[in-house]
Amino acid sequence: MAAPERAVLLASLLLACSGPSDASATDSAPTFTAEQRAALGALRYDDRPPADDPSNRFADDPSARALGQRLFFETRFSGRLLETDNDGTSATLGRQGESARVSCAGCHLPNAGFVDTRSPHGQVSLGAQWTLRKTPSLLDVAYAPLYNWDGRRDAIWNQALGVMESNREFNSGRLFVAEQVWRLYRADYEAIFGPLPPLSDTARFPELDADSAGCVEVNTSKGSRFVCRGLPGDSADYDGMTVSDQLLVSVIAANTGKALEAYVRQLRCGSSRFDTWLDGDATALTPSEQRGALLFVGQAGCVKCHAGPRLTDDAFHNVGLSPAIVAVAIQDTDDRGAALGIADALKDPTSSAGPLSDGDRQQLPSSPGSELEGAFRTPGLRCTETHPSFMHTAQLRSLAQVVDFFDRGGDGAGHYPGTSEIDALGLDERQKADLVGFLGTLNGPGPELTLRTPDSEESK
Repeated sequence: MAAPERAVLLASLLLACSGPSDASATDSAPTFTAEQRAALGALRYDDRPPADDPSNRFADDPSARALGQRLFFETRFSGRLLETDNDGTSATLGRQGESARVSCAGCHLPNAGFVDTRSPHGQVSLGAQWTLRKTPSLLDVAYAPLYNWDGRRDAIWNQALGVMESNREFNSGRLFVAEQVWRLYRADYEAIFGPLPPLSDTARFPELDADSAGCVEVNTSKGSRFVCRGLPGDSADYDGMTVSDQLLVSVIAANTGKALEAYVRQLRCGSSRFDTWLDGDATALTPSEQRGALLFVGQAGCVKCHAGPRLTDDAFHNVGLSPAIVAVAIQDTDDRGAALGIADALKDPTSSAGPLSDGDRQQLPSSPGSELEGAFRTPGLRCTETHPSFMHTAQLRSLAQVVDFFDRGGDGAGHYPGTSEIDALGLDERQKADLVGFLGTLNGPGPELTLRTPDSEESK
């Protein structure tokens, strides 16, 4: 045997006798106590359907679901694009001044986990105008008690109505929505919700088109302002109708939202590698990911807020986030969050306690407390690994940045409303990497392909 070959053989023998390397020794899986296993088991994905929604008696109606799926992709309920950044490129929905360009699917992209990966910068959304907060995912949203980052809506259907009437999103109005239902979906609507009133009677229902619906920016001697049509408070089209006809229009718009809810209730993340590991497959997670799971329910304390099958407590917390510039520098640096959102929801005539609802969901508190100042809804952590941005401001661009933020205990006091609830965690770099690794194990398959297109199986 030649000398070089003997040297290689000797080195191999020495390596074999010395046992695992330092790197492999440190990359070992942790040992879990029964209590830690139980804490992790409480995060097991729940495959059961969401609870009944008393505010929407059509929430589980197959025909409403099929109609809602078509409506989710429908652009013809939207008014003009107002923002000059709508320049017709692929990151926008059209050009400023164009109408019928915005749909739910425009900011909740079905093939991107129902979040917005389309808008410029991958942060806040560009609809008719820029939104002020990040577009949340719709996966598993039907399990939440309140909606929007600030709890402003207490049902999926009235949240959808709010989007339609927002001049930042659809820039439309309930009168135009009702008239478009009459023009485009009359037979489908009436088969589910019953006869429509004669919306073609312009003596009762002022005729609107996409260019006149919603809000249009006009210049006056005192500067530019929005003139809005076809929604409450327009002092013209909607408010000029009789009270009974206003209610008819509002019911149609609300029912449109109820059909959308029936569809959205089907959108699920699904179980993940983490759940496979919980079910007994020890190889489903790497040692690093297992250490991250232990940190999640242990030293890092993430489970205090990210609890349950969707890894959220569905509550509102102030985490000391000082808004930074995103997209086009439009963040509200004094966003009071749930303190205002829930206060507005409590007096909203379209809430689940109002006349457009089929029953009160009873999810709103009696009054917002001081603890809601600067507080925002805890997002679920399922199917988040591929999101382009995080937090309600969308200013953090990766899960690693999110972990760094919480590890340092948030931003300095005085740069955000209210009082932060969090403290520094004191994690080292390996622990932070382990935690990020664990978060990556929570991705499920998402909704089936038939739910990602305008036509469901029921409608074929």
